Amino acid sequence: MFSADILEIAITVALVLLSTVLHELAHAATANALGDPTAKEQGRLTLNPLAHLDPVGSVVLPLLMAMAHGPIFAFAKPVPYNPNRLRHPIRDEVLVALAGPACNLVQALVGTLLFGGFQFLAVQTNMEFGIAYAILNTIATYVYVNLMLMFFNLIPLPPLDGSAIISPFLRGEARRWYYQVQRYSLPVLIGIMYLVPMVLHVNPVAMYINATAGNLSNLLLGIWNVV
Repeated sequence: MFSADILEIAITVALVLLSTVLHELAHAATANALGDPTAKEQGRLTLNPLAHLDPVGSVVLPLLMAMAHGPIFAFAKPVPYNPNRLRHPIRDEVLVALAGPACNLVQALVGTLLFGGFQFLAVQTNMEFGIAYAILNTIATYVYVNLMLMFFNLIPLPPLDGSAIISPFLRGEARRWYYQVQRYSLPVLIGIMYLVPMVLHVNPVAMYINATAGNLSNLLLGIWNVV
């Protein structure tokens, strides 16, 4: 049982790393396509995980969360970009920010198709139950991980993508207030993730992830139970 748990944790963290690398690559590729080659110039337009992963945010954090059997969050080194080099800065800044979560959504949809296709194959070939279950569970985890990364990164606090999506639409006092809040955003995010559950015994981030990624994952994978 212990070795099975370790294997499951290792697979989950590996899927998080894969999904995170593709997420960051999507940011870099989109910025480059929209006229800003900053990420490319700094070696971020690559599948090499070492160029994207943050030791704490991409490895330690998801590892600890997987060991705790809770929702898994991760973040990588932010992709550098220069809004002044984008062809349409206000619009393109939003598109660059959306590229990462959109990449996770595409991965989740691809995973959903793989889940259904492999389920059909397993039935048609009378595949051994243990092998089929292990592979289907891995694909389902891949879908869930990508949906978690998508919704987690849409939280409007730096260094997450949601902040870059919202900020271009703010004007005047609202924009100044938002930039003031950004100074404290990382401690606030850490507090919401760890201190609030410890003190109030309520985990708002986990509740948010379960309501979004959890329900959507169940919906997507549940499609194959009715066809």
